[in-house]
Amino acid sequence: MANIWKALVLTTTLSFLSMPGMIVCEGQKSKVTKLPMILQGRVYCDTCRAGFETDATTYMPGAKVRVECRNKETQEIHFTKEGMTDSTGTYKIVIKEDRLDNICDVKLISSSQHDCASPDPARERSRVILTAYNGIASNHRFANSLGFFKDVALKGCDEILEKYLENDD
Repeated sequence: MANIWKALVLTTTLSFLSMPGMIVCEGQKSKVTKLPMILQGRVYCDTCRAGFETDATTYMPGAKVRVECRNKETQEIHFTKEGMTDSTGTYKIVIKEDRLDNICDVKLISSSQHDCASPDPARERSRVILTAYNGIASNHRFANSLGFFKDVALKGCDEILEKYLENDD
């Protein structure tokens, strides 16, 4: 009978000792959730039609992008918000709600340049994580650059692209 009482006292004591740790964890959880989040990225004109950013790439002011977040099971859109690039081709979109388990992409909507308006199929969208419950301490989220193809490549692009190619010679 004495062993049962010792086990009961030990269990009760351990239960009470662990409570401050749970309270601290709950307090830290609210510090991690830094809302609003700032989603930032750039939109460029692929002047060499290379499919990636080069030394000749120009960044596009006035381009429109949209964030879309979908339910990962039903694929229903749960959140959308549009943004526009500034004079440096950079957009910043304020996200006021944690998107938790949503699948979110930022995608191109429209170009501001009539001669550079065809979206690069490989660079027309970028997956972004818009939750604070993933180990990322900052409230800033960065998307990969999005790009449009210029209708006709600039002169001199062959020399620029040569730098990016490996020669077997």
